[in-house]
Amino acid sequence: MKTIGLLGGMSWESTQVYYRLINETVREKLGGLHSARLLLNSIDFADIEPLQRNGQWRQAGELLAAAAESLAAGGADFLVLCTNTMHKVAPTIEAAVPLPLLHIADATAAVIEQAGIRRVGLLGTAFTMEQDFYRGRLLEKHGIAVDVPGEIDRALVHRVIFEELCRGTVTEASRREFRDIVARLQDAGAEAVVLGCTEIGLLLRPEDVPIPLFDTAEIHARAAVELALK
Repeated sequence: MKTIGLLGGMSWESTQVYYRLINETVREKLGGLHSARLLLNSIDFADIEPLQRNGQWRQAGELLAAAAESLAAGGADFLVLCTNTMHKVAPTIEAAVPLPLLHIADATAAVIEQAGIRRVGLLGTAFTMEQDFYRGRLLEKHGIAVDVPGEIDRALVHRVIFEELCRGTVTEASRREFRDIVARLQDAGAEAVVLGCTEIGLLLRPEDVPIPLFDTAEIHARAAVELALK
């Protein structure tokens, strides 16, 4: 079994989901008392969030690259960045360490393709929904068309992520708002919705909406186990 290097803490609310799912999946596959071999470097999100907000992506990338170097030095065989938004700086991380990075968009695209879906709606932080590093990868590398909510809906999704989900708050009011946003994406032609923030799966569940949801945290965690056991 390979050793998984987790770059987490952005936020820890979803990083704990990774830890649980990775270990549960190893136990499902290997049985008995098996659990995952992994290392976790949990970043203080309070150091990252203002860099995101102020567009200081180079500095944010340098922080994560240093964290990745510590995982490499500790014996990790590959890296898993437990956040969608910070994949914007994936090239900086990949340039800093001689380890493969299991890209969350690629893992998610593989599952979408298996389902035969070619057009999805995307929910995430404003950075993920509005910038091209994520949407562009899905389209250009995998041929998956991506729709995003309108401006007001994007602002609501972003606010709920940072003001509620990253702080451990899950409300029925926000769940209803997200269901309405999914309905609007469906009306616009989306066949499914990608939960392109690893915290959104804490709020929105498959049974809440009439079209498929692709939970990137769950998909990424399970893909990490597949790679670790390969």
